[in-house]
Amino acid sequence: MSRLVALLGFGLLLATPLSAQSIVEELLPDTSGDTLQDNPYSVPVPYEVIEARPPLSDVATGANLRGLDRINGTVADLPIQVGETIRYERLEITLLACRYPQGDITEDAFAELTIRDVREEEPRFTGWMFASSPALSALDHPRYDVWVLSCTNS
Repeated sequence: MSRLVALLGFGLLLATPLSAQSIVEELLPDTSGDTLQDNPYSVPVPYEVIEARPPLSDVATGANLRGLDRINGTVADLPIQVGETIRYERLEITLLACRYPQGDITEDAFAELTIRDVREEEPRFTGWMFASSPALSALDHPRYDVWVLSCTNS
């Protein structure tokens, strides 16, 4: 008996052509008529205009980096100024910029770096590194690892 009722209900659904828009109008009668696309299958989308403000950050004059030699197991702190190129073992590291959340230099730092192995022509890393997520954008080198600790203002 319950199977018969289910089949009849399903048959009624197939027999009544309902569009997605009429279902939405039935469920949400006060939605605007705006749609994502103008086609028979578009659904009205209630939306709210949100102003996205860019994240505010301050610019630092330098950065503190840390380098790791995976073979020797040695760690070195590497202070560097913006525009400066330093040498760590076989790496040349250039700091292009260092930024931090506005007003708090102790918070998350992000630095734009170029890191090149002196035995290679092309840089091993070019881009932004983040102190809070070092694995998000990391140096790909078999022996060395370099990451950002903080920004500095001298």
